[in-house]
Amino acid sequence: MTKRKIEIMDTTLRDGEQTSGVSFSAAEKLTIAQLLLEELNIDRIEIASARVSEGEFQGVKGIMTWANEKGYSNRIEVLTFVDGGLSIDWMKKTGAKIQNLLTKGSLNHLTHQLKKTPEQHFTEIAQTIALAQENNIETNVYLEDWSNGMRNSPEYVFQYLDFLTKQPIKRVLLPDTLGVLIPSETFEFISKIIARYPNTHFDFHAHNDYDLSIANVMAAVKAGIQGLHVTVNGMGERAGNAPLESTVAVINDFLPEIKIGVKESSLYSVSKLVETFTGYRIPANKPIVGDNVFTQTAGIHADGDNKNNLYFNDLLPERFGRKRKYALGKTSGKANIEKNLQELGLKLNPDDLKLVTQRIIELGDKKETVTKEDLPYIISDVLDSQTYEEKIVVESYVLVHAKGMRPSTTLCLKIDGEIIEENAQGDGQFDAFMNALAKIYKSKKMELPKLIDYAVRIPPGSSSDALCETIITWTNHGKEFKTRGLDSDQTVAAIIATQKMLNVVTAQ
Repeated sequence: MTKRKIEIMDTTLRDGEQTSGVSFSAAEKLTIAQLLLEELNIDRIEIASARVSEGEFQGVKGIMTWANEKGYSNRIEVLTFVDGGLSIDWMKKTGAKIQNLLTKGSLNHLTHQLKKTPEQHFTEIAQTIALAQENNIETNVYLEDWSNGMRNSPEYVFQYLDFLTKQPIKRVLLPDTLGVLIPSETFEFISKIIARYPNTHFDFHAHNDYDLSIANVMAAVKAGIQGLHVTVNGMGERAGNAPLESTVAVINDFLPEIKIGVKESSLYSVSKLVETFTGYRIPANKPIVGDNVFTQTAGIHADGDNKNNLYFNDLLPERFGRKRKYALGKTSGKANIEKNLQELGLKLNPDDLKLVTQRIIELGDKKETVTKEDLPYIISDVLDSQTYEEKIVVESYVLVHAKGMRPSTTLCLKIDGEIIEENAQGDGQFDAFMNALAKIYKSKKMELPKLIDYAVRIPPGSSSDALCETIITWTNHGKEFKTRGLDSDQTVAAIIATQKMLNVVTAQ
């Protein structure tokens, strides 16, 4: 089957920059442009709006200097306006060679915003196109609000296209400016236009106000569109544009008759860089590039993956430069844990695996997930806890730390079934805890081991909410020993380590 080639035009640097609060520096624009063209192999990129600011001017100038050296100038486009040649003059100074001319694609916009007749608008457009041609600038034309134009004034849209398709332009760009189309309309409108103007190149520019951008992209492709406009991470005004990542995946998996040149394996790395530059965070559940989309959480899914990859689909993470993960938390089963143990090169016997699973479920009730890096610490904690009988239990405690007051602890300790309560202050919360514990031991005429070292560590590479392991070294009758505590809270981990110490000493 001969595949039909579709151009992908990325407008992250122009329409994507209209995301609220987002503004790229000239250096960031150049870096993103280089990645889009060289790393992802995007066909065309729209990098700016003419006459917006001095920073925009310098950004375009820098990109065009690089593009001319690399031979990419015919792949870089700038949004321009019907403004008596001001945009053309701006482009000449930057070195840009292709304008995407913004015009009115609905009678409503033309009448109420420009307050002009179709004939007046067409005359000014023709003059702008002619001026661009005189200055060796190629023209594509946007029909702003085209989708509403097709709904409410189709006679105007076709009147305009009858005129426009006779002009010396390369492409007509059809934007769903307000994101109002549903797929059936997209297919109907584009099919009619392509049937009437078979020799004209049409692009479709989707917005995502109803979360239908990708569905509309599919409908446009099936209707015969020759180009698609996208943004990295779906950035853009209001609810954003059609996401580059999902567009590529959908075309490759569901439209086998279509050929695109985008390099899938680089989508994730470019997505993360754009996220870093913009501060515009990718939702964890965003398809293709979200943190959670290749993470199995339910134990039954990990079990199914062990049995002939029952929960795999065609969206294999390796396609996008990613890896499948198996989350550890309260919904985890043994299969999730075994998957993570395999990656760490560890193996547990069935009894120990059961205990570790139970401990992860308990920890999962305290924090959202447990990471793979936490796992060795959990195993150490669980196996260590099996070496003694708990005769002394920290039943409850209250830790108080207030500005201007010394930290204090109220401790309730159970020793051989007897409940004893004591309160003390200290230089910190754990110091106050130890002082309260010392009071209880003194009242019972029991000897408390001496703390000689206190260390806290978290798994390498873990985030701020990682489990932390507190390792305390004690001395008792000249003999040193260590106990460990594990929790997401450092002080709680130290208290757990201390309870272990009390029972280890009691067992000796």
